[in-house]
Amino acid sequence: MKIFTGSQIHELDKYTIEHEPIESIDLMERAAKAITDAITGEWPSDKNVIVFAGPGNNGGDALAVARMLLDRGYDVAVWLFNIGNRLSEDCATNRERLTEHRLMKKFTEVTVDFDPPKLDADTLVIDGLFGSGLKKPLSGGFASLVKYINQSPAKVISIDLPSGLMTEDNTYNVRANIVKADLTLTLQQKKVSMMFADTQAFLGRIKVLDIGLSEEFIKNTGSQYTTTEADDIKGKLRKRDAFAHKGSMGNALLIAGSYGMAGAAVLAARACMRSGVGKATVLTSETNRCIIQTAIPEAILKIDSNERCFSNTIDTDSYDAVGIGPGLGTDEDTAVALMAQLRRTKCPVVLDADALNIIANHRTWMQHLPEKLIMTPHPKEFDRLCGSVSSSDYERLSKARDMAEHLEAYIILKGHHSALCTPDGSVTFNTSGNAGMATAGSGDVLTGIITGLLARGYTRAQACITGMYLHGLAGDMAAHETGEESLMASDIIKYIPQAFKQLTDNK
Repeated sequence: MKIFTGSQIHELDKYTIEHEPIESIDLMERAAKAITDAITGEWPSDKNVIVFAGPGNNGGDALAVARMLLDRGYDVAVWLFNIGNRLSEDCATNRERLTEHRLMKKFTEVTVDFDPPKLDADTLVIDGLFGSGLKKPLSGGFASLVKYINQSPAKVISIDLPSGLMTEDNTYNVRANIVKADLTLTLQQKKVSMMFADTQAFLGRIKVLDIGLSEEFIKNTGSQYTTTEADDIKGKLRKRDAFAHKGSMGNALLIAGSYGMAGAAVLAARACMRSGVGKATVLTSETNRCIIQTAIPEAILKIDSNERCFSNTIDTDSYDAVGIGPGLGTDEDTAVALMAQLRRTKCPVVLDADALNIIANHRTWMQHLPEKLIMTPHPKEFDRLCGSVSSSDYERLSKARDMAEHLEAYIILKGHHSALCTPDGSVTFNTSGNAGMATAGSGDVLTGIITGLLARGYTRAQACITGMYLHGLAGDMAAHETGEESLMASDIIKYIPQAFKQLTDNK
């Protein structure tokens, strides 16, 4: 599913108005009905409803919702903020409609001074101050109003976006001046800023409301940002040939594990095998021999000449994909061997964990990395790769996108909505997964899955997108059994078969 920028959202509205065709005020009425239906579906009419409406179209939506709530028996008080005496045309129209409504008894238009109403636990605040058109942080009286709302015990529903939150980049926003919603009713599709961990405190639950914007525009307009849904994955899964044998199902190599870190290698190898690959080989140190052969007898074992760590390259001509990094360690011998291995490896490569840490410790080596690498850093690993800490998740994503273009690499920035940044500058957010997956070894499992899919013949982009979704879906299934608190990485591996089955049974 596409995610449009703020400017594209404006163009989508405009295109719908021109080509449906529909008057802008009638489109606003359609949106208000969807919002009202969502509110009345959750909140009883005995709630004390207070509507704060801004001077733009977000305020127009709020005024139309107030009128519809009156029709449904709600007790509604409205404050319209018209400080500059400049209402949008549709906001002005909805002001007239509302003030002429026979049940509208509590309407205040604020032009200078504002005496705030009491907001208690029985109050439902509808935040329609500012939506997706906001370009700068709130200040002055609006900032004070936001702080007043946030310190109250009232429940808050924001229309489209919590007021003060910008559609994409909130790096330099003032967090204290952003409404903290309990529920955000966003119109037509999620916004880019909704995909980041550092904005979740403002969004509460998110519901996407279909308001019938132009399907033609959505279909034909390119977007830098997309999300992956189950249907996207179902169409990309490769069918196993009935006459397949292990030699035709891909041969994967995992360079993983060092002294005391055999577990990472085991997790990656088990996940790789569960991802459908015909053969998987683990190259590791002598100290891990017994552990790996006992934990995953299906894997082939190769032993490095160094008893404690990876220090010598291996010929990879017979392999279809290579994953490097889980539990690898960062010894200098390992660092030198890593770069030598990358130079001689021609098949697709996944770099994770200590492989990324080695590169971060030798940042001048980045200019010598081969093209088309897949890199799977978590936020701190990525900051180390960049050499600087990002001020926001959006800034970090922007850096990852730039790095992917510069290195011609595929970078998966891991998180609740893991983001794949590709060499062409596009970003795909994953939609599966849960907080229980924030546990040691979860990244090793992802590396194993992607390496296995690459060896099976998936393209790099397909392997990344499919791997992210399968990883998250298996984690969701595991959490359903164990709960998020008790979820372990090995639980994710246990549910990879069920995740595949769910995606194939419903095709």
